[in-house]
Amino acid sequence: MKVILKSDVKKVGRKGEVVEVADGYARNFLIARGLAVATTAKSLEILAEQKEQEHEEEMKRKAEAEALAEKLTGMKFQFLVNANDDGRVFGSVSTKQIVEELARQGIRIDKRKILDTDPIVSLGVTKVRVELYKGVIGIVNCVLKGK
Repeated sequence: MKVILKSDVKKVGRKGEVVEVADGYARNFLIARGLAVATTAKSLEILAEQKEQEHEEEMKRKAEAEALAEKLTGMKFQFLVNANDDGRVFGSVSTKQIVEELARQGIRIDKRKILDTDPIVSLGVTKVRVELYKGVIGIVNCVLKGK
């Protein structure tokens, strides 16, 4: 029996796939637990519509990420750190501090999305890469100034 999976099922398939399974497994397990629906002309139409909507949402998210990447490129974020006369920095600026500064500007980014995870330990401008979406990388300009 062919069924359309409503959620991921181990060793069977992923959500949205049309798979061939045994009749008893389909009726007694997948359909009974709400993990799948029987394949009909109407259910295939609904599946096609859902995939089209998901694709449109993906394109919208990607466009938003690209716009945010452009916005970040023009911005500079300043951090005051303790430094001596030679320019040696005492301490560093971590990803957590970068995310907090972005949040103050109204930009929400998960710190795990920052690709350059090493702490910033030198005065001046440092470019930090952030993955905003799959394949969309923004650059955050961090400026360290000594007190």
